[in-house]
Amino acid sequence: MLYERVVRQALRNPSAPAVTFDGETLTYDQLVRRADRLSDALTTAGVRRGDVVGVLMRRSTGMISALLAILRAGAAYVGIDPDDPPQRRNDLLMNAGVEFVVADDELRGCVPSRLTTLSPSAVSRSSGAPASTTADDLAYVSFTSGSTGRPKGVMVPHRAVLRLVTDMNWMTVRQDDVFLQAAPLAFDASTFEIWAPLTHGCHLVVAPSGRMTLDGVAEAVREHGVTVMWLTAGLFHEMVAHDIGGFAGVRHLVAGGDVIQPGPVARLLAAHPNITFTNGYGPTENTTFTTTWTTSAAAGDGLDTIPIGTPVNGTRTAVLDSELQPVEAGACGELYVSGAGLALGYLGQPGATADRFVPDPFTSEPGARMYSTGDIVRLRPDGACEFVGRVDDQVKILGHRVEPGSVETALHRLPGVSRTAVVVRTAADGTKRLVAYVVPEDAPPPHWGEQLREQLRAILPAPMIPWAVLVRDNLPLTSNGKIDRGALPVPDLMARNVPNDFVAPRTDVEHRLAELWEGVLGVEPIGADDDFFDLGGHSLNATELLGAVRAEFGVTIPARVLYLQPTLGELGEQLETAMRSGAPR
Repeated sequence: MLYERVVRQALRNPSAPAVTFDGETLTYDQLVRRADRLSDALTTAGVRRGDVVGVLMRRSTGMISALLAILRAGAAYVGIDPDDPPQRRNDLLMNAGVEFVVADDELRGCVPSRLTTLSPSAVSRSSGAPASTTADDLAYVSFTSGSTGRPKGVMVPHRAVLRLVTDMNWMTVRQDDVFLQAAPLAFDASTFEIWAPLTHGCHLVVAPSGRMTLDGVAEAVREHGVTVMWLTAGLFHEMVAHDIGGFAGVRHLVAGGDVIQPGPVARLLAAHPNITFTNGYGPTENTTFTTTWTTSAAAGDGLDTIPIGTPVNGTRTAVLDSELQPVEAGACGELYVSGAGLALGYLGQPGATADRFVPDPFTSEPGARMYSTGDIVRLRPDGACEFVGRVDDQVKILGHRVEPGSVETALHRLPGVSRTAVVVRTAADGTKRLVAYVVPEDAPPPHWGEQLREQLRAILPAPMIPWAVLVRDNLPLTSNGKIDRGALPVPDLMARNVPNDFVAPRTDVEHRLAELWEGVLGVEPIGADDDFFDLGGHSLNATELLGAVRAEFGVTIPARVLYLQPTLGELGEQLETAMRSGAPR
């Protein structure tokens, strides 16, 4: 399968450069020969078809040859990130049922003593034939982050990888292309980076070990003449903002892993009109890319949003409602995917597999399944999908279901916004609030966050207006280049961004009333011109407030008064009038 595809390229052009790292270049012939020697050593050590072999290595030519060697032995690989905590590394090795690990010499001490460890340069005295593999044999296991529980090992077969990198309907691979490999092996983006070039006979440049920086990307592109590369959405946005010249020479840039914002894409294409840009979307369970959306300066697309696009070859998608019925164009629903890219399931977790890989009612193929992505998308009339948010990110605010991704999309469309993230924060009283973090394109004007919040009022309903819009120089990224939402600062959810025209309470009644509002709404300070409902009030806490007013002032204010005159000052005037007239309790 994959190994045979690379061997085919070696036979076709043995002296062509295959892999370059840190000044060392292996031709296709050298790469295959090195992989064959290690593969024989693995087989001699006891590795058999269907085994899962751990790879604890930093990026290098040796890492690439180790992957080929494992596949030649009929086994599958699981990438273990050397920078992960020791406990997580050990847990993943155990969960994957690993008995053999290929490890760099300096990392051998990190492998549990119960496992057999081999060096990537290991050589066997025997010279056996490659194991016979089929399209449904396991190629690799990729573990999810496990942030919400036990990590799930996604089992990806050879057919799924071949569907990703051959017969692509969204890009053309040229024989003289130079690909950059920068993603961690434990991150499934590396599947595209490694196997697309090697199965096409292209040159693969392996980036220096460690976390990629803007300078590192630009230097690799310049030094090696990189023409095709994949970047996380976060790194792409950063590079457009700070080093857009670093893309010079790239002909096809693919980005993904998070929401792509239209502004950076427009600036990229304006600066480099020869670049083709692709937004690649897909869960690990459907092998890196499920849908793509491609554009270029010549296409002249209006970039109000960047869709996640349409299915790649070998993949079917369906946007379904809660009853698993297809939605109409323009409507939102959960995205389900099926086809050749689908994983075999979760390693050792049949219950989780059955929960997410469900029977496919849209095909007559026996036993066909589709994967429930948990992603909410909007189906456009042209058949492309737009990402809206996550099913599990939905939150009820003021009784309404709100998806933070929809708020992010609205913020992206406002002038001057470069990047943004919207998260749900919970106040001490249990109240849920949306908080937006925004990076400006240029130096923002004073009180820009509050200005953006006011602009959102014209386009979004009240429940979707962020409690606060915090202006940031940058957004923190995880080691995989996604926005690290857990590292975003938590604001004081009791404190407000006080507007410039804030009017403090003026009378004794307004001061006492403001204290009641603060207790009910969980925010402070409250001004005379503040609107109860703009501050997050709704029908339930309106009832609570009016009950508190009756207890505090001894008068009853009808609910309709609050709805018609919702500011603190207006309600204060009604109270004073009621108290002067001797209104009953």
